[in-house]
Amino acid sequence: MCSATSLLQLLRAGLITCTISICIVSQSINAAEHIAPTSWSSIVSSDLSRLMPKSEIRSLKAGETEFVSLHREYMSAEQRAVVLIIPDWQNLPTNNAGINFLRTHLNDLGYTTLAMTVPDIDWQASKKDSQTESPETDTTAADSQQNTDTNEENSTSEQAATNADDMVKHVEVIEYVSNDVIDDYKENLIARFEVLYQTALNDGDKIVLVAQGASAGVLLEHYASFPNDDLEAFISLSSYLPNNERNQQLNTLVSTISPPLLDVFYSNDNPDLLMSITDRKRWVKRHSKYDYRQRELFGLRSAPEQHARLTKEIDGFLRRLF
Repeated sequence: MCSATSLLQLLRAGLITCTISICIVSQSINAAEHIAPTSWSSIVSSDLSRLMPKSEIRSLKAGETEFVSLHREYMSAEQRAVVLIIPDWQNLPTNNAGINFLRTHLNDLGYTTLAMTVPDIDWQASKKDSQTESPETDTTAADSQQNTDTNEENSTSEQAATNADDMVKHVEVIEYVSNDVIDDYKENLIARFEVLYQTALNDGDKIVLVAQGASAGVLLEHYASFPNDDLEAFISLSSYLPNNERNQQLNTLVSTISPPLLDVFYSNDNPDLLMSITDRKRWVKRHSKYDYRQRELFGLRSAPEQHARLTKEIDGFLRRLF
């Protein structure tokens, strides 16, 4: 009996010890610091540096951020231009949506190509901005709230009308991606583009830009503000912005940029882009941009014959210019 009692006491003591150990381990896990995952752009740069030929790799630096570009020399008797190639956001400069084909086949037509990796998308950009409010903003908000409470009884009808207008505006303008996220990506992309542009000047004085998707959209916005970077031509591949209001403004901006513009889209492209095609032509006609061309490509953008036609369209457009 005594041995059984002792055994029971030992079991209870062991159970208590296990419980204490589990609590200590749980507290240690909760106290561990959060380790952020490796950024997408860092993984892409590492893979390209490891897998691509060393002769094509050019490491560039925009501020404190280092990124990779892929450089290929022209392979004809004379160099015609330097083509800067920028893929869509969260896409590789070796993607099969026409970018890699252009990067490797434009060399045979006399173009030096320089393709770069794009920056990461900060999906929390809007939340960061909303959380960092200054004390002056808080004071202003408090004063505004006090004035609103004071005049609440006298402005009931006006408030109702204003709310109705806001509801109508909200229905008309539905944001897919917030302006803060797009602006953050635009700022980082332009910083890299400026470094890429200055690097390209060492290879030739004629610079052509080929941009794809959302990257093309933010760069069209950039060139609508007339920067100092001169281009011989701007080639836009499926350019759009994932924000309804800014995408509608983009239809106007394509007709105001200085460089000649080739606007290429696919028959199975982004629905918002396909709805904007006619509107872009109308704005081009209004602003008399005679160096604007629009081309529609049919079929899958990953098909080899599609790549060949895209290359032919771009080369034909550039040969009319220089």
